[in-house]
Amino acid sequence: MSFKDKVAVVTGGAQGIGFAIAEKLSEGGALAVIADVAEEKAKEASEKLLKAGLKSDFIAVDVSNFNEVAEKMKQVLEKHGSVNILINNAGITRDGLLLRMTEEDWDKVISINLKSVFNCSKAVCRAMMRTGGVIVNVASIIGQMGNAGQANYAASKGGIIALTKTLAKEFASRNIRVNAVAPGFIKTAMTEKLPEEAKNKMLEAIPLKRLGEPEDVANLVSFLCSDESSYITGQVVRIDGGMVM
Repeated sequence: MSFKDKVAVVTGGAQGIGFAIAEKLSEGGALAVIADVAEEKAKEASEKLLKAGLKSDFIAVDVSNFNEVAEKMKQVLEKHGSVNILINNAGITRDGLLLRMTEEDWDKVISINLKSVFNCSKAVCRAMMRTGGVIVNVASIIGQMGNAGQANYAASKGGIIALTKTLAKEFASRNIRVNAVAPGFIKTAMTEKLPEEAKNKMLEAIPLKRLGEPEDVANLVSFLCSDESSYITGQVVRIDGGMVM
């Protein structure tokens, strides 16, 4: 899958699933722009790609801040000429039962996980309309099935799914495809910190009996960004080892 001469912005791209996606797209020839709130981590991730002989850049941005996103995306467009691929991957968790969940925990998760998709998509859509392009939003199976203790996270990811379908309908006539991926349990820094008992409980619920790798998600995202998926838009593709069927 070739992404030669394409510019891809990956939010939350400094680590985990985001970095795996940025690496995969850059291996296909794209210039991967690592967008992350942690400037040093974004710089380090970009430098890692550059040292591997790949094309990369980085921006430090709070994706929940509408004006900041608009300004930083404008800088990317001015510097690189276009944004052909947008991966809305940035996300956090602030888990807790609804009885104990604070308003701050709710607002923070909705802002970073869901509002960011609106902010970033709006910031690049006019430029993308001129060239065509692809937007892939990273949702979660939790947005489809819910999960006790994750009301904010589930709502944010369910919102991403609804927003994906709406944007796909709005942008289809302008040669912009919009899809979402819904990962299950993926091996990241967050899951590595879980107790063995919690990990074993997860594995029991997964027919393939293993956690996914960030590269598994990156492979799917890469396909959805490629010309090989040119007739796919408005879809939510689960990547969860068969957990939700």
